[in-house]
Amino acid sequence: MSESSVSGSGGGGVGRSDSPAVGLGPTAVVLGGFSVVGAWVPALAILTLPLAIIGGALAAVLGAMGIHHARRSVGRLWTAIAGAALGVVGFVGSTTLIWSMGG
Repeated sequence: MSESSVSGSGGGGVGRSDSPAVGLGPTAVVLGGFSVVGAWVPALAILTLPLAIIGGALAAVLGAMGIHHARRSVGRLWTAIAGAALGVVGFVGSTTLIWSMGG
């Protein structure tokens, strides 16, 4: 059996662009951006604070996974780094805001 039929790539060549790991970086950027905006914009902080904490944690984890896969040449390194950084900033900002309010 040939390698292409075992790996499921369908074609003759190795296609790395169809891997699910490619989407980890952009997903982390979107969740991290939502988390940062939800935590640091005062008008939105009251409404979106719990979602900003969850989004920031998910962005940090997905960004770290994206960095892991991008170092193995599957995925986008800089978007994964940006998503992880935004996730950490949003998560820390949200939890600091809750902690400062005495909750």
